[in-house]
Amino acid sequence: MTDIAATSRERRLAYIAWITICIVWGTTYLAIRVALESLPVALLAGLRWTMASLILLAALRIMGQALPASRTWGSISIAAFLMIVLGNGGVVWAEQYVASGLTAVIVAMVPFWNVLVEALLKVGDRPDRRTLTGLGIGFAGIVVLVWPELFTAQHDGLRFVAGVLALQMSCVGWAVGTAYTKKNTVSASPLATSAMQMLAAGVMFMGLGTVTGEWSRLTFTARSLSAVIYLALAGSVVAYSAYVYALKYLPISTVSLYSYVNPLIAVVLGSLLLSEPFSARTLVASALVFAGIALVGSPSGRRTTRRDVAA
Repeated sequence: MTDIAATSRERRLAYIAWITICIVWGTTYLAIRVALESLPVALLAGLRWTMASLILLAALRIMGQALPASRTWGSISIAAFLMIVLGNGGVVWAEQYVASGLTAVIVAMVPFWNVLVEALLKVGDRPDRRTLTGLGIGFAGIVVLVWPELFTAQHDGLRFVAGVLALQMSCVGWAVGTAYTKKNTVSASPLATSAMQMLAAGVMFMGLGTVTGEWSRLTFTARSLSAVIYLALAGSVVAYSAYVYALKYLPISTVSLYSYVNPLIAVVLGSLLLSEPFSARTLVASALVFAGIALVGSPSGRRTTRRDVAA
């Protein structure tokens, strides 16, 4: 794998990229919630990723970097569908019904799905007892979160449950896409790969928005436009490119730990700027999720880290 060839400078830059992911993606949950005030789901995501791809493609042209070979575009499109359309698209859809801070907490379950996907694809160790315990505790947190809503006929409650389920599907898409990207590095340039993934995802989102008739509901306010621009520049151009770079030189299990930090930032911003509630039940559920992550991310549950580096 590319981990073997990584120099000390490349690994250092990869950790800087990881820190960038931790901070920036913690703020994007708030930005998505603000953008949804006037933009429909698919077009919001489509505008974000298309705008970001055009910026990166222009940067590549200025730097004289070549795009990935056309024979690799199929693999790039598959990764874009899994990580961006399913992964990010699910988050955008869910934030219509789930608070931004709580969304970040639920998305923190990505490391769980990474472990399961690695095991199923046989690119990592089989989960041991400690890891399985962590998975159980984390999913118990999700059950605590949605349990009361499962027995209510209220429309908002059912939509909340649908949002939580969508977030789990989002996590699965992101985990499978991450494993796929790790195994199918199609370009020496993470920037070029990112640009093509974003373009492919943007086209898919735009097509979905067109088919579902979203253009008639597209309106902009100063707040929503600012949010989309922030998502495109900071969330996509900077953070997503940093994520692809980090994946190239760091193990999946290390990169996925950004999900520890994102929820803390998202919850604080959601509470302060959008007055989002954070109830005692939510606090208990969040504590269970993080306890589970701690077990999954413990040394005995991270043998795949050493395997990735040495493979």
